Amino acid sequence: MKTNLKKFAALILAVLFVCCLAACGGEQQKVSIIGISQYGEHESLDNCRLGFLQGLKDAGLTEGVDYVIDYQNAGFDDNIVKQIAESFSANNVALMCGIATPSAMACYAAAENKNIPVIFTAITDPVQAKLDTGNVTGTSDKLAVEGQLELIRAMQPDAETIGILYTTSEPNSVSAIAEYEEKAPAYGFTIEAVGVTSQPEVVQACDTLLAKGVDCMSNLTDNNVVGMLPAILEKTNAKKVPVYGSEIEQVKKGCVASIGIDYFELGRQTGAMAAKVLKGEATCEEMPYETIKEYGLYVSYPAMEEMGLTLPEDYAARAIDANA
Repeated sequence: MKTNLKKFAALILAVLFVCCLAACGGEQQKVSIIGISQYGEHESLDNCRLGFLQGLKDAGLTEGVDYVIDYQNAGFDDNIVKQIAESFSANNVALMCGIATPSAMACYAAAENKNIPVIFTAITDPVQAKLDTGNVTGTSDKLAVEGQLELIRAMQPDAETIGILYTTSEPNSVSAIAEYEEKAPAYGFTIEAVGVTSQPEVVQACDTLLAKGVDCMSNLTDNNVVGMLPAILEKTNAKKVPVYGSEIEQVKKGCVASIGIDYFELGRQTGAMAAKVLKGEATCEEMPYETIKEYGLYVSYPAMEEMGLTLPEDYAARAIDANA
């Protein structure tokens, strides 16, 4: 009986919806659909999405009036990433937003034949990902590698080896590893990097890295690795190996410190770019991708205390307590 009532109620609502559309007739305006493809759920990417929506709002656009959102999450599955992008293309969305490199690359591949604009965010190296030409633009979260190396040297004067976990198929991470290996010798470090192909391999790779006797670890914005950060920290804390994050959310989770960016602000910057496209003020081709120029110093005093580390005075003066 309850099932029949639910079906009847649903039928009534559907009829009313159709009647409303008929009543609006020719006055109804087409609302732009923005397809958001997020590679997976963790705080950094979530903040990018929230910032993106805020950027649209800041530009004077109203959800439900000027646009609607089709938000899809791939759960770090590359096959699903491709399916999401193809569904956006099939539905002829007005614009695609790819959050993280795999999502952005899939969106661009699916959008290219239809010339659907693609806006990306949370991509370290758009050139390496081949997202620097065509109907595509966005924002880069390029790491402040030299700033991070300076911070590690200041906090661990005797450290020699930095360990890094990364995904071998992520252009972001491959590019970051190359930069770390290039610049580390100038600060007296060598880099021990261990690659993974998927998230389930991360914990074992962490064991491998710790067995090499690294003095600390520096975490990238690598999505597979970030998704396993709590498990990584459990192992590194047991070995008293400090982990330096790449942004504030990683420090909140237990990394000791980071020279990094605010992903909400990165997303807001991206939303402002998307708004220009939707309002017809600019095309993707007319807007080169943008990077964050100002980095923050985020610290976790409890994590530092646990590792027996202190922050030098010149750093302490500008540090932001991630747990405040």
